[in-house]
This record gives sequence, C-alpha cells and structure tokens, in this order.
Amino acid sequence: MTQVRIERHVMFASILLLIVFVGLTLFVSSIAQANSGPDSAAGSATFRAKCAMCHGPDGSGSAVGKSMNVPDLRSPVVQKLPDAQLAQIISDGKGGMPSFKSSLSEDQVHSLVAHVRSLREKK
Repeated sequence: MTQVRIERHVMFASILLLIVFVGLTLFVSSIAQANSGPDSAAGSATFRAKCAMCHGPDGSGSAVGKSMNVPDLRSPVVQKLPDAQLAQIISDGKGGMPSFKSSLSEDQVHSLVAHVRSLREKK
C-alpha cells in the first residue's frame, strides 16, 4: 500500500512542477514581448521636443515646416519607406533637416520611427 502512495506523491509532485515550469515560461515570454518594442510615450515626447516644430504635432507639418517643404509624415510616400531608411534620415538628416545622431540615442531614433508609423493611423 505504501508503494502506491509514494507513486501518487511522485506523480503529483511531477505534475505540480510541470505546471509551475509552464507558468513561469509563459510569464517570462509575455514580459519579453511587452518590452520588445520601442516606448511609445518616449517616442511621442521625443517627437514633441525635436520634431514637432517643423513636422507639426500630428506629422502634417507646422507653418515653419510647410514653408520649408517638409513632407507630411502621414503620407504614403513617407510611410512606405523602410524603418532602416527612416532611422537613417533621422540620424543623418536630409535636405534642410539636421542630423540628430549626436543628440539622440539609437533607442530614441527607433522610438521616433515607431512614432512616425503611428501617425499614419491619425490621418
């Protein structure tokens, strides 16, 4: 009779350990997915601080930006550009746009790219 009890306890402990392992694995993977993308609040704040004076708060262009012929960041032309090209334009500048590679980190640049992508939905 004790042999059967021991087998039950071992089986119960094995199932319990399996449940804990699966739960922890799912928990860790959900945290990794939640932290994988750029911070949208940080991208929005950086956009307001560095870009909105020319590109406008919604990406359509401010009065100053329109006088300099800045593109509408919500337009299909801009939205079709690959992320890498947008990041390069932000870092190196283009036309009248200054370079931001010395004042923005790589993470900030990627957050700005994500913010530019989010502008297409607001058009």
